[in-house]
Parts: sequence; structure tokens; C-alpha cells
Amino acid sequence: MARVLTIGLAAACALSLGGCQFIRDDINRTFGGSSQDEVRQADLAASQTTTIGVNAYLWRAALDTLSFAPLAQSDSSGGVIVTEWYANPENPSERVKVTAAILDADLRADALRVTAAREVMQNGQWVAAPVAAATVQRLEEIILTRARDIRRATIVSG
Repeated sequence: MARVLTIGLAAACALSLGGCQFIRDDINRTFGGSSQDEVRQADLAASQTTTIGVNAYLWRAALDTLSFAPLAQSDSSGGVIVTEWYANPENPSERVKVTAAILDADLRADALRVTAAREVMQNGQWVAAPVAAATVQRLEEIILTRARDIRRATIVSG
């Protein structure tokens, strides 16, 4: 009787576990199907696109955002973009140089660091001037927003 009860309990457990996601995923993998977790991981992996060494969305967004100035240096494996000095034609007595560093493979706000240097013309010489913190923060926001837009467009079209 105990043996029949044990077999019955094991069969009931097996049937109830049949509805578990883990079992379904295991069965799908065994027979070549894909699980919902794998689909979710594919979406997550899209935010970690790193074929160039850093997050590709952040890299592309930083290049797009800083395209107003000529590039002095760009290193996709290290994630660094440095512009040349740029003077706005409407204000030639002021120039800026921007550096964007992508620090991680994930598309996250703390994976991006932007710094800027500013100089103003005084008595025929360029003199260092402070950069408003809001300017650097705004550049970071623009790059992050652009990276998210690129990612969304990739997911929708892919």
C-alpha cells in the first residue's frame, strides 16, 4: 500500500511539475525549441551589444551627438571619443572640446561619462573657462536618450 501511495504521489508531483516553466524550458531545449526565457534573454542581450568592445548603442549615440565637432580620437574597443576644439561660428571667441567615455557593455546611465573643456579668447589667447555642470549633464542625457531610441528602433525592426 505504501508503495502504491508513493508511486501515486510521485505521479501527481510529476504532473504538477509539468506545468512549471523550468520543465517546459528543459523539454524545449531537448527538442530544439526556444523558451520564453531565451526570448527574454535575446531582448536583454540587445541592450548589451558589444561587438566593438563597448555598448554599441551608446557608442553610436555618442558619435551621433558629438558629430558637430571633428573627432580627434575614437577608440571603440576602449570606448573613448575625443573631439577637436570646436568654435561655434556664431560665437568664435569661445571653443569647447568634449570627451565621451563608455565604461560598460550595458546600456545604463552610469556606463557613460562625458567631460568637456571650454576656452574663451582673451587678448588674442585662449584661456581656460569653467564649463557649467548642466552642460555636461545635458550632453549625457542626449546621448543616453539617443542610445535608447536606437535600441528601440533595432528591436522593433529586428
